[in-house]
Amino acid sequence: MRSTGFRRTFVVLTASALALTATACGGSDDGSAGGKTRITVNCMPPKSAKVDRSFFEADIKAFEKQNPDIDVVAHDAFPCQDPKTFDAKLAGGQMEDVFYTYFTDSKHVVDINQAADITSYVKDLKSYGTIQQQLRDIYTVDGKVYGVPRTGYSMGLIYNRKLFQKAGLDPDKPPATWEEVRADAKKIAALGGGTVGYADYSAQNQGGWHFTAEMYSQGGDVVTPDGKKASVDTPEGKAVLQNLHDMRWTDNSMGSKQLLVINDVQQLMGSGKLGMYLSAPDNIPILVKEKGGNYDDLALAPMPGGKGTLIGGDGYMFNKKDSPEQIKAGLKWLDHMFLTPGAGFLGDYARAKQNNAPVGLPEPRLFTGAADAKDQQVKKANANVPVENYQAFLDGNQSLQMKIEPPQAQQIYSVLDGAVSAVLTKKDANIDQLLKDASGKIDSILARG
Repeated sequence: MRSTGFRRTFVVLTASALALTATACGGSDDGSAGGKTRITVNCMPPKSAKVDRSFFEADIKAFEKQNPDIDVVAHDAFPCQDPKTFDAKLAGGQMEDVFYTYFTDSKHVVDINQAADITSYVKDLKSYGTIQQQLRDIYTVDGKVYGVPRTGYSMGLIYNRKLFQKAGLDPDKPPATWEEVRADAKKIAALGGGTVGYADYSAQNQGGWHFTAEMYSQGGDVVTPDGKKASVDTPEGKAVLQNLHDMRWTDNSMGSKQLLVINDVQQLMGSGKLGMYLSAPDNIPILVKEKGGNYDDLALAPMPGGKGTLIGGDGYMFNKKDSPEQIKAGLKWLDHMFLTPGAGFLGDYARAKQNNAPVGLPEPRLFTGAADAKDQQVKKANANVPVENYQAFLDGNQSLQMKIEPPQAQQIYSVLDGAVSAVLTKKDANIDQLLKDASGKIDSILARG
């Protein structure tokens, strides 16, 4: 699932300005033409995202100037990866030489033998060793490397500092446990006037997505480690549903309107009527630019529960037909575009600031060590949002266990939607039965593969 609809961009022209993909075919030859190595790449911003597209094109031109022996052909469309056509493009040999994937698709691409093994080449990628190990691992299957991460996000708790103050809560001490979330939500809802303490999604698979995030936060999971059986009918699963039920019906802190999706909750937060909801940092500029919110009022805390957080993101893989020269060229291109701290399409914070894009959000945070320090330093120097509002998240989420979405995520989320929506719309919902039924349905989904 994607956090906002979820692609990161410096200029938030839409909720998913980078969610773009190719309209043309990848190269099927060895990529050599006129003495140059030619590579096709995708996920170029569309013409409608004029600023982002101009940045992308300028960065490619700069790369080609520095590497006159490489010719980069970029493809664009919307979205970066369309689940309806992705497998067909792979199977039909139509994928670009360097192609975009969500984290959750990396193993699948390898399993169907459509990715090039780049293990022997990444040692020459300057930035590869600086990328967080847990993100590199996503594109590593059976000890072999098949891709390179580009961005990563983790879930946290967005909250309204102004409402915390009005409710007598300390905005510098956000809730760290689900018990504290419940207590704070109750105080915020008591302000009246249509104020909601805590909101959650419960439709369009988004309820199942957040159920998963809440399970991770308490140390649970929705499938077993081997990915073959459900593990929702557990104490952690019951705690997730019981907490939502109690906030909704006992505390009346979640409001009477339910079956909410992301836009509903964003509208509520942007209007100043919501205390808290789960999200990733990229929601914040959308709340300000599209929903009427204020940067000074919005803050971000680590995922409550303290045990884990759901992560997502994207990266690039290489067509199995690529020549060694194309793989090497593609890695150089990734290094230039996305993987140099404080520079490139995602890291040129000075350029972003000049174009009134938000700079200073705590994620994406791709690097470690000196590379991370440099990236954070440049970001801080160009910040135009209140970075102190996100410090708790920046400090706290790094210590949590990072877990990606489960296999067959959308089908599983659809099942879990039913459980979440039931406890939020039916006061007498039988939580034990809901979890038992969900477990059986998820087992069937996993058995079908």
